[in-house]
Amino acid sequence: MAVMGIQRTYGDIRLADESWEIARLEPHVAIRFKQLFPKVPKHSTGPFKLPRNLNTAADLDWFLDRYPLAMSEQDRAALTDGRLGFEQRVAELERILLPDYTPPPILGLRPGQIIRHYQQQAIEILRYRKKLLLGDEGGLGKTYTAGGFLCAEPQALPAAVVCDPHMQKQWREKLETFTNLRVHVIKKATPYNLPAADVYVFRISQIAGWVDIFTTDIFKSAIYDEPQSLRTGTGTAKGSAAWTLSEHTQYHLGLTATPIYNYGVEMWNIMRFIDDEVLGDSADFHREWVDENGRIRDPKALGTYLREQHALLRRLKSDVGLELPKVSRIIEYVDYDAKTVESIEALACQLALKATTGAFIERGQAARDLDMMVRQATGLSKAKAVAQFVRLLVEAGEAVLLLGWHRAVYDIWLEELENLNPAMYTGTETSSKKNKESDRFIAGETDVLIMSLRSGAGLDGLQHRCSVVVFGELDWSPGIHQQVIWRVDRDGQKHPVTAFFLVTDEGSDPPIMDVLGIKACEASQIVDPYVGVQQVDNDTTNLQRLVQRYLAKRGTRTAKPKRSPSVAADQPLLFGEPI
Repeated sequence: MAVMGIQRTYGDIRLADESWEIARLEPHVAIRFKQLFPKVPKHSTGPFKLPRNLNTAADLDWFLDRYPLAMSEQDRAALTDGRLGFEQRVAELERILLPDYTPPPILGLRPGQIIRHYQQQAIEILRYRKKLLLGDEGGLGKTYTAGGFLCAEPQALPAAVVCDPHMQKQWREKLETFTNLRVHVIKKATPYNLPAADVYVFRISQIAGWVDIFTTDIFKSAIYDEPQSLRTGTGTAKGSAAWTLSEHTQYHLGLTATPIYNYGVEMWNIMRFIDDEVLGDSADFHREWVDENGRIRDPKALGTYLREQHALLRRLKSDVGLELPKVSRIIEYVDYDAKTVESIEALACQLALKATTGAFIERGQAARDLDMMVRQATGLSKAKAVAQFVRLLVEAGEAVLLLGWHRAVYDIWLEELENLNPAMYTGTETSSKKNKESDRFIAGETDVLIMSLRSGAGLDGLQHRCSVVVFGELDWSPGIHQQVIWRVDRDGQKHPVTAFFLVTDEGSDPPIMDVLGIKACEASQIVDPYVGVQQVDNDTTNLQRLVQRYLAKRGTRTAKPKRSPSVAADQPLLFGEPI
């Protein structure tokens, strides 16, 4: 029986080497502690260690209210200060996001230039928190937000911007147009004497050669444009270099409306470069969020958590009063050359068999070979029909953005549309050539811009010329499709946007359309957890679906189902906005 006036304690807690160490917990309290702090290994008997930060202080203070632990007065004061700091931070971040919040003025903008209210809110969140993934819907001006932040926060200069090669010119032009920031575009993948500037714009392919410079702490902030290119983590040269840059900078900003291209586990790798604390280490993340199949166990919960931590900030056009007419997504089944598809079916069936019965390395290589071969054959089989479809749109007075993947398919499109003199923005052209070709399209010198599915992320200006997008080939990832659509569905677009998905009943199109629903579902729930998208319970990967399709063909061929000429794509899990 407890002595009156003496508080019962259930263990000890102390500060040790910037960590909270919890020891001698009574068994039933230890069980409860492990339930409330998932980062603690379930098999451990203690002592337990938790990092010293504001979040931990708030949680521990709450836990100690129910299960008091013995601690020194000095440590008690430190824990209370941490909890109060947490409450103050949350209150300030919530205040910034209120509609009537009045942000401080931003100096350094050119005359006549303004930063919108929602952009200023993001700037203040970043200034206060120092680490932010800005996931605003495409077209809401994430680049302007980044530029406004660099003007508002002198401590963030000089800044390193890491972007895709074709975006270097656009970053320089935009920053120099609306700010007084001095911008230098990095020209080499190896260090050289840098001129004085406020912003240095790197191609992501260059940063591996600048690692030693990053370690000198010359840069104060790192801005990652489309950081999903780092989704494979630090195992690559660019990933390792980006990690070094993040370690040696104070402010981190990621800019993307589509952080997840495939499955939600990519979010840990991406957030590691932006905020390496919010999701814990890899073991913590997988224990808390990932199921036995490598999928996010509860995507909505993860999305909600990132928002509540203010690590992810995302607004839609409808949220900021810039809502555009709804995008029309239309699936069109087009004619295809059956001989092209049939010509590869025997080999495809052999690869499918090897992908299931061969040795481990053989299985993976066979599946990849099957994917490459069938997707190209599918694109080639319908290439002429796609070109004819585009020609009809141009003859009707439309400018068209045409998307594909394979060079052999582009060659057919170029031949079929030769008199329209299409512009090219693919993996073959240099960065300067891409810029010239997009300028030619925007200037009205041609009505067709052929673009690679994974080129042109963040490219601006197309919305002033085009409102029709044609997907002549498909990508396995719905995020790629949505990013393409946002290149024309953005601020400045004066017409309703229509996206046509030209598909066939054979080849790779059917399994890709099937998989797109699974990936779109998971990605949308993480980034937009309050948008109602039904979960699809199917763990089959894209290549496995393709393998299964061709294994089935080894037996008996089924009759192709008849399709209506045009089917409205009103199902959000296929080609709806995934993020």
